[in-house]
Amino acid sequence: MKLVIITAIKAFEKEIIQHLKKAKVETFSYKEVIGYKDNTEVAIESNWFSSEMNKTESLLFYAFVKKENVDVLFAHINEFNAKQKTHSHIHIAVLKIEKSN
Repeated sequence: MKLVIITAIKAFEKEIIQHLKKAKVETFSYKEVIGYKDNTEVAIESNWFSSEMNKTESLLFYAFVKKENVDVLFAHINEFNAKQKTHSHIHIAVLKIEKSN
């Protein structure tokens, strides 16, 4: 088993759930979170209307996924991200589980 963590803007909620289903991830949890982006390094001329710290309504998904389904999930999310015309993407990470009960 692997622990998969997915973060994205709230607008991608339905798409993430579809990707999880396609990868045969039957059980998962998620929570609404606030994402922050530090724009202090962005040039003033390209960031006229923003404050230094931008908040975004985001989601944090997590699931214990069978090893063989992890690559399938990554493939679906990478395909989705490649088609995005926005700066936002779905972010995914996988962690090895040393021990579980």
